[in-house]
Amino acid sequence: MKKRNTMKKIFIFILLLFSLQAYTQQDPLFSQYMFNKLVVNPAYAGSREMLTFDILDREQWVGIDGAPRTMTVSAHGVAVNRRVGMGAYGYRDQLGPVVTQGLMLTYAYRLLFEQSFFSFGLQGGFKYADFDWNMIRVKFPDDYYFYPQDTKKFVPDFNLGVYYESARFFAGLSTKQLLENEFGETKGENGKTSFSRLLRHFYLMSGAAFPVSEKIVFRPSLLVKYVKNAPVQADLNASLIFSDFFWLGASYRTQNALAFMTEFRIMPKIRLGYSFDVYLNEFQPYNYGSHEIRLSFDVVGAGHRMNTPRYF
Repeated sequence: MKKRNTMKKIFIFILLLFSLQAYTQQDPLFSQYMFNKLVVNPAYAGSREMLTFDILDREQWVGIDGAPRTMTVSAHGVAVNRRVGMGAYGYRDQLGPVVTQGLMLTYAYRLLFEQSFFSFGLQGGFKYADFDWNMIRVKFPDDYYFYPQDTKKFVPDFNLGVYYESARFFAGLSTKQLLENEFGETKGENGKTSFSRLLRHFYLMSGAAFPVSEKIVFRPSLLVKYVKNAPVQADLNASLIFSDFFWLGASYRTQNALAFMTEFRIMPKIRLGYSFDVYLNEFQPYNYGSHEIRLSFDVVGAGHRMNTPRYF
């Protein structure tokens, strides 16, 4: 009887994890979304008009075993004619024993205007799910009812987006996980196979830059996220940029969280960013917040000139 109870608890835990991914927002959460737009909207590819690399590592709910840990690596640039943007990003996201990874390739076509552009973007690639059985500790390791199941699964995926940007304003609309594939296979003790489904996500982003003085720029931004069966989530950000060198800001997330952020331009084409999240709900006493660190650098081709500072 104890063995059966052990097995039931394990599978309840497994199904709970996959249910959380199936009926809430399944995409990884980022506080520095305004600097990581390629992961949110494929139409952003090439918008900096140079080759840009971004590395971001997020450790969520520090102090809680099995809390989410996410890492992304991305790169994007623009073709010689400036009308085509291309890029790619990969990620690894872990929540307890559940590990998901993916690689997405990006293509964007841009309509160029005198002081702005409008682009259409498409991403295509795959996602891979696995379950780390080594993280499961059972009271009876030789339990007849407990044996690792092969939960690995590859699925294709596509994302779409549109994006507009001028020197002082940006806005974008995108949707991810268009195919809504079945994902996260698990097998119960009765031999029945269960799946969770990747739900379609929608993102609306916008921001602007307002000069306060010759050396200070105020930059508010907004990111709204929607997925079926989950509440709408909004990130409201306000920041100040000092001499195009030092950036300081804060965000409020509608799920009762605050994020404090900063970025330094440590070299002309290298930027280092950091954010710290604080939770304002009953979950706060049980963790030490969330940390996110980001490194970004640009590769500028010969003869390239940047006429105005890049705020986005």
